Amino acid sequence: MSYSDSDSSSGAGDYKNFRQISRERLLYEMLRSAKVKDSKSTWKVLIMDKVTVKIMSYSCKMADITSEGVSLVEDIYRRRQPLPSMDAIYFIQPTKENVVMLLSDMSGRTPLYKKAFVYFSSPIPRELVAHIKKDSSVLPRIGALSEMNLEYFAIDSQGFITDNGKALEDLFGDEENTRKGDACLNVMATRIATVFASLREFPFVRYRAAKSLDPMTMTTFRDLIPTKLAAGIWNCLMKYKSIPNFPQTETCELLILDRSIDQIAPVIHEWTYDAMCHDLLNMEGNKYVHEVPSKTGGPPEKKDVLLEEHDPIWLELRHAHIADASERLHEKMTNFISKNKAAQLQHGSREGGELSTRELQKMVQALPQYSEQIDKLSLHVEIAGKINRMIRDQGLRELGQLEQDLVFGDAGMKDVIKFLSTNEAASRENKLRLLMILAAIYPEKFEGEKGLSLMKLAKLPPEDMTAVNNMRLLAPPSDAKKSSAGAFSLKFDIHKKKHATRKDRSGDQETWQLSRFYPIIEELVEKLGKGELSKDDYPCMNDPSPSFHGTSQATPIHEAPVAHSMRSRRTPTWARARSSDDGYSSDSILRHASSDFKKFGKRIFVFIVGGATRSELRVCHKLTGKLNREVILGSTSLDDPPQFITKMKLLTAHELSLDDLQI
Repeated sequence: MSYSDSDSSSGAGDYKNFRQISRERLLYEMLRSAKVKDSKSTWKVLIMDKVTVKIMSYSCKMADITSEGVSLVEDIYRRRQPLPSMDAIYFIQPTKENVVMLLSDMSGRTPLYKKAFVYFSSPIPRELVAHIKKDSSVLPRIGALSEMNLEYFAIDSQGFITDNGKALEDLFGDEENTRKGDACLNVMATRIATVFASLREFPFVRYRAAKSLDPMTMTTFRDLIPTKLAAGIWNCLMKYKSIPNFPQTETCELLILDRSIDQIAPVIHEWTYDAMCHDLLNMEGNKYVHEVPSKTGGPPEKKDVLLEEHDPIWLELRHAHIADASERLHEKMTNFISKNKAAQLQHGSREGGELSTRELQKMVQALPQYSEQIDKLSLHVEIAGKINRMIRDQGLRELGQLEQDLVFGDAGMKDVIKFLSTNEAASRENKLRLLMILAAIYPEKFEGEKGLSLMKLAKLPPEDMTAVNNMRLLAPPSDAKKSSAGAFSLKFDIHKKKHATRKDRSGDQETWQLSRFYPIIEELVEKLGKGELSKDDYPCMNDPSPSFHGTSQATPIHEAPVAHSMRSRRTPTWARARSSDDGYSSDSILRHASSDFKKFGKRIFVFIVGGATRSELRVCHKLTGKLNREVILGSTSLDDPPQFITKMKLLTAHELSLDDLQI
């Protein structure tokens, strides 16, 4: 197996982030190196399968691929035109079907291409290598046969997915299917291991230990998911240790978790610009449909725009609170006008008084010479305005306050009943999400017939209540045991007082409402970074101790300080005044990247089985600055609330189709 020349492991050479390394390996190590020394042909054909084309599209743009001499991109399973004068690069999974297609293309008297440079996305079985070598007509036409070991999808500069979209259904479903579950975990383990092969990292592999209710109770497949995945990744890494240049000692840390560690993060309203865009605007992936004024004076024209890291305004604002993002956009528009003489003349011709952001937007749009500069700004002004109107029209502030009060133990059942009784206009999805949060905190409220009265009050159909009831499938065994003592906790509900494990200083520093919530992984990763994460609850595969097999019966790490308070009170660092550069925001980290990245400590990888959230990705960016270590989030998928809800319905509704379950 070959590697790029640049050293990518933590703490060595010029620091490149996770996505940069992935991109450079694909472009330079694969596309650029695929050539015959004496060949006069400069243009090549790139052939991929359904998985590898997605891998490539997440890391590289078409212009990047073209600049490396690729003139045509083809699907290996489509009928293709013979190009016998051109070389071909095959970037494919090491499957029998793909190898058969490769041999069919390159064998016989008239191969489709002159030479084939073959790169596999993950390790190829020996029998398939033997199958290729057996064909004597193909062998001389193979210019390279290599394992790229890159079978993950870089969705962010610090995030990747394994694209196991059905992982929640296959692993957490009501009917345990061990064969299907093991197959899902095997694919996952192989793909996660290629992350470490790509970055030349050898991790300490830690995982959430299985916790049986008692020694007499058999551990369920569901509870063993992190243990099984850790073992699968470990087996793959052991094979990589024989590869040249792969580290022989640990260079980073990997923490394997699953969705049961935090059932609330996927459904609670997250108030950052990025999360609000994806939650409220019906976006397809990162694509937003933007209406721009017609140059001919006709109706507005629709234009597709991508909200991605190449957009500097998006990069700066994506992790900011929506109120903060709106203020910053207004400031940017005002600053643009103050520095622009023509705009000042237009401004001066109007009557006094402060202009709204919308008026400022119209003003600068009238300046054609600055259209390129203002396009991006106008786009974000439009998006933020639309989100703020939706927040107001849907009454999301009141709902968001109740959600967070529930999580921090400041509200209970009576408050939810009051909200549902007095807010009949609340949307079906918002009421469903509220009940899903309630079910995660008070599972005993939904036992037997108890949930029916809530369903009637919320006016939710049975398929929605399926999602609520299925929250029990994500509850760890320790929580299931606690829920059986439900009557005990009910006594505290009526007279609940504010209670926190630390002093609440949010009154002094909180600029924005609804910024208290944080996902559980923030606490776990901070403890991991400080060396304080319990080795009983999160054992290490590299340590051959009894806890190696996840048999520890230790007390769960997150014992609530008061009945049903799921999270301790935290001072919301991301709601501080903007002058405080705490390294939280992505733009803050990038601003110091050139100097700080070289001083970074060992990388931390967190993998969540069953889907990750945008709040969890945000936390990884925040902790990168705080811990001075690049924190990379991996998951089977990145789910916005509507996607997660649909998946939760499927945990028991196997007879229903996805179309039946749309909200």
